[in-house]
Amino acid sequence: MSKTLDLSHIETWVFDLDNTLYRADVSFFADIGEKMTAFISRHLALQPDEARMLQEEYFHDYGATLSGLMDIHGMDPAPFLDYVHDVDLSVLTPNPALRTAIAALPGRRIIFTNGSRGHYRNVANHLGLLDLFEGGFAIEDMHYEPKPKRRAYELFVEAYDFDPTRAIFFEDTRRNLEVAKAMGMTTVWITAEDEAPEGYVDAVTGDLAGWLQGALTRG
Repeated sequence: MSKTLDLSHIETWVFDLDNTLYRADVSFFADIGEKMTAFISRHLALQPDEARMLQEEYFHDYGATLSGLMDIHGMDPAPFLDYVHDVDLSVLTPNPALRTAIAALPGRRIIFTNGSRGHYRNVANHLGLLDLFEGGFAIEDMHYEPKPKRRAYELFVEAYDFDPTRAIFFEDTRRNLEVAKAMGMTTVWITAEDEAPEGYVDAVTGDLAGWLQGALTRG
């Protein structure tokens, strides 16, 4: 999107984690997906292809596979989260330019992720970014009702006590921006896709570090 945003009112900078604060290669997400499939297959005594179909169905219907597993099957979330997020982080490369850009942002910086607390801390620490953030809000903090459910956003805003109309949200999953926009946040879709954004998307970029640097220069 080519329009220039006025960010002079922004006090709180909110970032999704996965595929936003880093650009993961296919193998990283494939590893997590395969571990989800294996866990579901074992837990529910399903063939892998059946487990994969259920995994995708719950992600689509609930916003997170885990939420469907808890709702329909009463699954204990802790073992699932520990297992699926125990992945090799060495494929994720720290981005010094992104660290510099985030460090220069005026105001509060918070991570808002459907991942677990342990996952966001491990990944952000590996990327050399964890110390730049006031904190994070994860799936456990949402009571396992993830983005894009409005309650997740309401709990997040309440926990960190900020004004959504003075916040900006960076997220790679487009549908997760709709509620944020409805609550008054400025929204930025992180994507390499070349397609027209929805009306609830204020800006689009495939280069978060460059976008932030440009915004700071303009501001």
